[in-house]
Amino acid sequence: MTLLQTWLDITAEWAGVFAQKRTAVRAIRQALGSLVCVGRRTVTRILWATGREHLPWQAEYHLFSRSKWDAQALFAPIIMRALPLCPGPLVGVAGDDTKMSKTGRCIKQAFYQRDPLSPPFHANLVLGLRFLQASLLVPMYRDGSSSCRALPIRFEESSSVKKPPRRADQETWKAYHRQRKQKNLSTGCVAMIGHVRAALDAAGGAAKTLVMALDGSFCNRTVFTAPRDRTELIARARKDAVLCFRAPQGSRRFYAKDKFRPEQVRQDDNIPWKHTRIFYGGQWRTVRYKEIHEVYWQGGARRLPLRLFVLAPTPYRKRKSAKLYYRQPAYLLATDLRHAAKDLLQIYFDRWQIEVNHREEKDTLGIGQAQLWNKDAVPKQPVLAVAAYSALLLAALLTFGPERGSVYAQLPRWRRSAKRPSCLDLITLLRKEIDEYPALYQHLGFHTSKSTLTDAAAA
Repeated sequence: MTLLQTWLDITAEWAGVFAQKRTAVRAIRQALGSLVCVGRRTVTRILWATGREHLPWQAEYHLFSRSKWDAQALFAPIIMRALPLCPGPLVGVAGDDTKMSKTGRCIKQAFYQRDPLSPPFHANLVLGLRFLQASLLVPMYRDGSSSCRALPIRFEESSSVKKPPRRADQETWKAYHRQRKQKNLSTGCVAMIGHVRAALDAAGGAAKTLVMALDGSFCNRTVFTAPRDRTELIARARKDAVLCFRAPQGSRRFYAKDKFRPEQVRQDDNIPWKHTRIFYGGQWRTVRYKEIHEVYWQGGARRLPLRLFVLAPTPYRKRKSAKLYYRQPAYLLATDLRHAAKDLLQIYFDRWQIEVNHREEKDTLGIGQAQLWNKDAVPKQPVLAVAAYSALLLAALLTFGPERGSVYAQLPRWRRSAKRPSCLDLITLLRKEIDEYPALYQHLGFHTSKSTLTDAAAA
């Protein structure tokens, strides 16, 4: 079994998403072309990489603007095949938002937002799109020494509500403020959690508990007070969040008068440090933490009992001769009061893998570089590319396992210690197999070669 064959088997299940077979073939062909394309991932360059630069291109654009299909349904076969790789009662899913820069003035979903690459002393603005992503955390370290692999299973466009002109009437401004409360990043995250829960149930994971690992931007009242079904949250909290315990028995109050902050818990010597083993950074490490059960966050979670984790800073050196540095401590709030602290902390440490997804999607695969402006096409094309990327990661796990074996190209000298294949390694192997096994993809109308890819890069 080759990587290409496994990827084609996974994407063949996309046929049920589209109304016509030819539309499904066109989508799979573009998905494969977006992976092996060289240079910027525009639609025209993807067509060139698939050997269709001399054929009509209107239908390729109509795939996103006119065809009616649910883009999020492309992740269903990925969840179905990846769920058996997540043993145990808990299923970890990382959630975060990502931005994609755009320059087109006719893109309705684009808006000005803070540039994450701006320096900390001067916030810059960038015109672009915003997407919410959920990635399934596959714990590959349980059977070896490979780190967790995050597979994207949700990629939703989350644009901001357009602000009306200054001279708009009062009703328009009231509607604007109402829509801002109903459609924002936090409400989008709540909706995404519900969709992920439904997708797990459809894939046969109804008996498993979903644990959403979120960043600090989602640690707020909207997310924590929303109704949840077989779902737990663990999110990074502020060190100055105001917490308390339940009021004593016989009191008419619900919250105790005495308040405390996570930073005070870290500095309190009366609360002992605990130790556990966490797989992080390619090896098992000892992590110190403090834990407090059934705390209440009156301003955020209301009367929902929470679990506070305080993670101690981890000492490190930039080089052997440098002095010892300490990273900042972490403060986590979790809604799960039953499962072991080790399992919850491991899921949150694995949350970092979604940042790897963002880097590979933007730098290696060029997600968001397609030059589209139609309001229906703008959110669909990135989802198709992300689904193709997720299917590629899953195909590598199912075909060769998590380790980086001899089937991949030889590593350069500065990467000889890598234990798992990178996205670029998988794309390199996929291009090689496309050149060696043309009979596997002839039914897609995909005609390419090494020279075709080179010409598309120079176009």
